[in-house]
Amino acid sequence: MAIGGSGAPWAAHMEELVLVRHGESLGNVADAQARDRGQGRLQLDTRDPDTPLSERGERQAHELARHVATSGPHPDVVLSSPYARAAMTARIVCSALDLEPLLDERLRERDLGIFDGLTGLGIRKHHPEEAERRARLGKFYYRPPGGESWTDVALRVRDVLRDLAQLYAGRRVWVFTHQAVIMSFRLALERLDEATLLDVDRTQPLANCSLTRYRKDGDLLQLATFADTGYLETSDVETTHEGTVGAEVPEEPELQDERTS
Repeated sequence: MAIGGSGAPWAAHMEELVLVRHGESLGNVADAQARDRGQGRLQLDTRDPDTPLSERGERQAHELARHVATSGPHPDVVLSSPYARAAMTARIVCSALDLEPLLDERLRERDLGIFDGLTGLGIRKHHPEEAERRARLGKFYYRPPGGESWTDVALRVRDVLRDLAQLYAGRRVWVFTHQAVIMSFRLALERLDEATLLDVDRTQPLANCSLTRYRKDGDLLQLATFADTGYLETSDVETTHEGTVGAEVPEEPELQDERTS
């Protein structure tokens, strides 16, 4: 077990921890369109940190705001990735609760380095040696040049968890962030090994604006729900995740997660 991580009792100082993936972004839409068309690069005019929510993503966030405002218990504190798609989602929800999100750069999306803006097809075309190296190492440990591995993200998340436990003991904390970050929280809190984490990532899609909830149970924070979108399924707002827009040109499995999330 990693020192200070993976289910350590200090994490349960919080009463509840809720992890929210941001609403659908223009990057999510551009990624799906590029893959459907067999293109190697996303058609985006913004940096990844500046890519906002799509119109549908804003509707998802407003639906979540209505859900949280009319159900309880409410969060005591809200933290967010500073990336526009996550911060926009957090601010829309916080506006219904008279709260202000605290931005923390450790909650940012995984840095894809030279793969930024490329689909799996584009990676294989422009960086074939790196595609082969990633296939050999596996997505968990592979770090693209100039970017981060999943284990790099996990280091950030463990650091965040230590601060949350110390600063917000006994409180309900909500975190608005990204797919790889949420999966890293699961790694740290549930003692998941590489194979189990990757199996969850492959078989259980993490939808936009989904809720992953941990509750205090004795000396641990225990997973209560993962990727819950029940509130959206009873609304007129579509639930989205990778592949929603199409997927007529399938990605090779080892490159499926190298995308804006």
